[in-house]
Amino acid sequence: MDRHRKSTRLGTCSQQARALVGRYDLLVVEGLQIATMMRRAKPVADPENPGQFLPNGARAKSGLNRSIGDAGWGGFVSILRAKAEEAGRIWIEVDPRHTSDGCENCGYAAAENRVTQAEFQCRRCLHLAPADEHAARNILRAGLALHAQAA
Repeated sequence: MDRHRKSTRLGTCSQQARALVGRYDLLVVEGLQIATMMRRAKPVADPENPGQFLPNGARAKSGLNRSIGDAGWGGFVSILRAKAEEAGRIWIEVDPRHTSDGCENCGYAAAENRVTQAEFQCRRCLHLAPADEHAARNILRAGLALHAQAA
């Protein structure tokens, strides 16, 4: 990545973080392990052919890793956290498990609830929602619960 794109991205991240910190007293994010998410796919030995390997999705994983890196998730979260702490805002990181596949309506969690990247539909109660908005509400709800416990 060239220097100009990187500085533009950092400037944009900083602006967005400043706007969020200016608007909200409580900031809740998923405690994603980004470095773990970006690990290479592990080779899978073929038990029937010693010295050979089974398909392991390495090409798709490589593309996902590139997307995660290009999006600058880790950098944005670091900037947001620093600005939130500097401004005295409340910062909460929640466990990311079931934030995107757990139903906000009935609590049922299953990978099948995430119909597509864009759509969530609970297999138990049939609750339907845009997937990202649904996950954001689950993240906020988990953060508010942690905040209430700490108070």
